[in-house]
Amino acid sequence: MARFIRSVRDARGLDAVLVWLALGYLGVFSAFPLVYNIVISLQTVDLFSLASFERPFVGLQNYRDVLGDPVAGTVLWNTIQFVVLSVVFQLAIGFGLALFFQQDFPGATYLRGLFLAGWIMPALVVGAVWSWILAGDFGVLNYVLRSLGITDRNIFWLSDPNVSLYSVIIANIWLGIPFNMILLSVGLAAIPRDVYEAAELDGAGAWQRFFTITLPLMRAPLGAVISLGIIFTLQQFDLFAALTQGGPSNASNVAQYWSWQLSFQTYQISYGSVVSVLMIVFVVAVAAVYTRSTRHEQSY
Repeated sequence: MARFIRSVRDARGLDAVLVWLALGYLGVFSAFPLVYNIVISLQTVDLFSLASFERPFVGLQNYRDVLGDPVAGTVLWNTIQFVVLSVVFQLAIGFGLALFFQQDFPGATYLRGLFLAGWIMPALVVGAVWSWILAGDFGVLNYVLRSLGITDRNIFWLSDPNVSLYSVIIANIWLGIPFNMILLSVGLAAIPRDVYEAAELDGAGAWQRFFTITLPLMRAPLGAVISLGIIFTLQQFDLFAALTQGGPSNASNVAQYWSWQLSFQTYQISYGSVVSVLMIVFVVAVAAVYTRSTRHEQSY
């Protein structure tokens, strides 16, 4: 023990200490909750059995029950729409802004900072702001649409089952654009300027330079942004809690919010764990695909 203490004081054993501390942290706060969640998904756990530890093992029956629930199909389709539309528009608008801010013009730094202001706000605060914007009776969006003559009546964005999900998608797109813009700006800054200059001297136009230089050299950053966008979108809970609570009639319900409802509203804790496990499996699959693609790209 004395030898170990002396090695730490001499910084020779400090690396090992830091590694073990990191592993302990991951084990307590990541690995254990994950394993415990998987175990609960294979048992019958509700509000009463949670404390008594009387939890019959039912195997995959909980998974069959959840996947056979009529709500599951609606939630799955809503989740697909939420993820795909959010990631596509966040990426497209963020990429466009990243390209725009690559230009040298007065005030570019301050404008970029204004875009980041929305991203650093907590999602619950963003949800509260968008609830005022999308309010059916006094919302800003309805006022603008009526002023422009686009509609002559109020649209109840958060309570109409036809548009409630898309209202949350719009808020999430707005929230995620700055993150995409910053990551893609870093990727664009790494592209040598002389490559563009040589292509311009050869007569390549702006679109030709974009498709033959920018996109090929941005494959790795774009892959990272898409992967992180999918993961972060699947983690988005606060906007649903602030705007629609999954309603009306599950019209805007998605997997992450449904998991919370099953666990903490109806106290079907096993079913909530099943939904979260399925989401974890999907996220791991996305991360694996991205890792494999980057390794394949680095091998060339």
